[in-house]
Amino acid sequence: MASIVSDLPEKLGTQSLEWRREGELVPYLHALADMEARNAAIAAGEAGELAWLLEHPPVYTAGTSANPAELRNPGFEVIEAGRGGRYTYHGPGQRVGYLMLDLGKRGKDVRCFVHAIEGWVIDTLSDFGVEAWRCEGRVGIWTRDIDGKEAKIGAIGVRVRRWVTMHGFSVNLDPDLSHFGGIVPCGIDEFGVTSLARLGKQVSAEQWDEKLIARADDFLGALEAARQKACRK
Repeated sequence: MASIVSDLPEKLGTQSLEWRREGELVPYLHALADMEARNAAIAAGEAGELAWLLEHPPVYTAGTSANPAELRNPGFEVIEAGRGGRYTYHGPGQRVGYLMLDLGKRGKDVRCFVHAIEGWVIDTLSDFGVEAWRCEGRVGIWTRDIDGKEAKIGAIGVRVRRWVTMHGFSVNLDPDLSHFGGIVPCGIDEFGVTSLARLGKQVSAEQWDEKLIARADDFLGALEAARQKACRK
């Protein structure tokens, strides 16, 4: 398993959060086991919250709503992920963010949590000159592809157990986009998949991480604002 890069700040504003960045590919099953262990430790009060940024070797993962008919021609291992959503692809050049946060202390609002992740990714993409947005009825982060059509540039899938989150989001920096052809990504067949590189933006994992982390206070602030709003009701 890849070694942990530990040169990141452990505190962002007043929010205590451990950060990990991986410089090598992490096998998906290893990451899943680590997430489950950390989830249990946070729920038991034995560990703090964690944001984990990494990439995987090529793999297809199945969410709880996955339809086997959407496996077109999978050339890689297919793993049951336990998160929400359908089939997705992970591989080199796609930056993944796994979030293990205690929603018991952050408002117990899963919809707000997902909305805040979407906003965080959209804002970070804007830092690289890419306009992106949410689409009603379509899961993920969307942008305009080089052909002028809408295409997915980021995916979101989460799981919440004992009010502690797992999984999170992925953003296509420069993956092999042909690998998405083995599945119907997230069950959406009528739109394509794109990447920052395809849009002419050469962004390294390190550059992406730095911009994402710089906006983390806004993400955590959105969760806190929702919690306070719920408390006033």
